[in-house]
Amino acid sequence: MAAAGAGSPGRLVQYVVVRSDLVHQLSWPLGAVITQACHAATAAVHLHYGDPDTQRYLEELDSMHKVVLGAPDEAALSSLSESLTQAGVSHKLWIEQPENIPTCLALKPYPKETVQPLMRKFKLFK
Repeated sequence: MAAAGAGSPGRLVQYVVVRSDLVHQLSWPLGAVITQACHAATAAVHLHYGDPDTQRYLEELDSMHKVVLGAPDEAALSSLSESLTQAGVSHKLWIEQPENIPTCLALKPYPKETVQPLMRKFKLFK
């Protein structure tokens, strides 16, 4: 699936999935959680910089589209990462250091229709 979107005319989107328990149960400051999402998104783009979809996404600088979803906890985030890996979906699981805490993940940019079915069980981050 990683190369399936190359050259596809579909709208490119970068999905970011953040653990909502960091804010709602563990009382992390919202700014710290947003920072985690920024780290993951930047890392995913960097790791897949040469990918044709990533290049097209970056060329459309003023119309980038991101969707930020919430995972209820670390187990759900880790399970999603494993499912994405098994499906061949390129992503970066961000693990905050030195605490070694998985906080979020970001996919490289994909045509929305390619990855949306894998993300359906997650709701927009609140």
